[in-house]
Amino acid sequence: QVQLVESGGGLVQAGGSLGLSCAASGSTFSNYAMGWFRQAPGKEREFVAGITRAGTGTRYADSVEGRFTISRDNAKNTLYLHMNSLKPEDTAVYYCAAGAYSPRITDFRSWGQGTQVTVSS
Repeated sequence: QVQLVESGGGLVQAGGSLGLSCAASGSTFSNYAMGWFRQAPGKEREFVAGITRAGTGTRYADSVEGRFTISRDNAKNTLYLHMNSLKPEDTAVYYCAAGAYSPRITDFRSWGQGTQVTVSS
């Protein structure tokens, strides 16, 4: 099973940008489609973005479409999420996950520990 470690979270002002990384180890990274999810306080975990194993296909939640970009570097075993035009409602703990090319939480078997993103107004 693949192990995942997120990094890059922090505090940013509304309208700003932030990049997250997710380092994978323990298994062949390119065997997995990957996803980013987030969970705000008092809310359920929700899908943010997904990418196919080769990185040729991506999908996004409507709330982040056009502002966030998911990408991967299979040679570096790393997944990325670049976030632009951040809004206070983007504040959450962000998780990367390995599994299927799907927006469903149940389709992902391996999860990172999460990284906090806070957007101030």
